[in-house]
Amino acid sequence: MRIAALLAALAFAAPATLAQPAAAPPRFATTKVADNVYVFRMLGHQAMFVVTPDGVIATDPLGFVDKKGGETYLAEIRRITSAPVKYVVYSHHHYDHIAGGKPFKDAGATFVAHRNAHRHLAALRNPEIVLPDQLVDERSTIELGGTRLDLLWVGRNHSDNSLVMLLPKERIVFTVDWIPLQAVLFRDLPDGFLPDWFDGLDRVLALDWDRMIPGHPGPGGRLGTKDDVRALKAYMNDVSEAARQLAAEGKCLNDEAMAAVRLPKYESWGAYSLFLARNVERFCEYWGRGY
Repeated sequence: MRIAALLAALAFAAPATLAQPAAAPPRFATTKVADNVYVFRMLGHQAMFVVTPDGVIATDPLGFVDKKGGETYLAEIRRITSAPVKYVVYSHHHYDHIAGGKPFKDAGATFVAHRNAHRHLAALRNPEIVLPDQLVDERSTIELGGTRLDLLWVGRNHSDNSLVMLLPKERIVFTVDWIPLQAVLFRDLPDGFLPDWFDGLDRVLALDWDRMIPGHPGPGGRLGTKDDVRALKAYMNDVSEAARQLAAEGKCLNDEAMAAVRLPKYESWGAYSLFLARNVERFCEYWGRGY
């Protein structure tokens, strides 16, 4: 009787104790990663900001996935410091990373981006996007309150205007979209440039840094290392080789052949099932059609 009663009690309690759904992460969060460096996350997007005695350098005013993103981002900065936001730096011109700039502009910030980003945005004429005030070509440096931030163009990759942002003293880089952490690349690499992408990875590896802040959270929210860059380069080489073989067999217009490509080494990576075939398709376009 006692055993039967115990089993009945466990069966009754199990749904309440074992089947609780995991709590959803908060909509946004701010994390300190160095004495003066913070990561602001809004849903699945991230930006970096740097606090100095003379003001704040912010990046990527997120406001596309959440229309209040820019206001929330600025409020998070204000929660940490009352110093003015002096600069806002665009990593590149794609809207999902820069659509929340208006509150920063209204507060008096100077906007900085690559010259090609300004060209794209001026042509698009989206009234919600703040046009940059200062333009970068190959490289530029912002020095504020004893902090130095280098803005580096390492060539075309996910766009023709992506800036790598390097904090030399803190040995931190901020890169967006083109160096994901343990994840395959987005869809068919829209607005992407091959083979230039590989050259950019080598140039980032040659820089002097220890930790990378990605534009989208890595596994467990961790920061990246040079090993992550090397792993992405290996993945891209493997995809490229698979596509080159398909091209040699005349199968690069065969959706079933592209979808049949498997790279088991990367099965644990984010979006593997979702985007691998699209990644193969982009490399097939390069090897099979020359663009």
